[in-house]
Amino acid sequence: MREQVEKLVEEAIQENPKLFLIDLKISPDNTITIIVDGDEGVSIKECMRISRSVDSNLDRETTDFSLEVSSPGLSEPFVNNRQYNKNLGKNLEVLTETDKFEGKLLEVNDEAINLEWKVREPKPIGKGKVTVVKTAVLRYESIKRAKVKLKF
Repeated sequence: MREQVEKLVEEAIQENPKLFLIDLKISPDNTITIIVDGDEGVSIKECMRISRSVDSNLDRETTDFSLEVSSPGLSEPFVNNRQYNKNLGKNLEVLTETDKFEGKLLEVNDEAINLEWKVREPKPIGKGKVTVVKTAVLRYESIKRAKVKLKF
């Protein structure tokens, strides 16, 4: 059943090249969970289209199943490098092997992302602190986890 569902999801996603698969799970009780994202987000209409496409091509007479198609939540970590593009300008929390960064996503390319943040540091001369803008270029292979940092 998994191979058939994967093929159906792939066909449905190919109809809109801005979409991409994040996750596909089939539980032992045949609950099919499909998570898709898009370069510009995913509309409910697209989730419904994918759901109908998969549902109408599976035989409920052979195997009973439930089907859920959704987009990833805001607090979910990124699993595909394409997710960085749609989050340009947003604040991210990024974990590497050695450091944790929180900053605004300035730039995305095929190899790395560029973050910017402000920090208060002691003045080089005299008393007090000064605000300094820092940046970091983080290669994808060094990133262990990244997600949007929500501010309230």
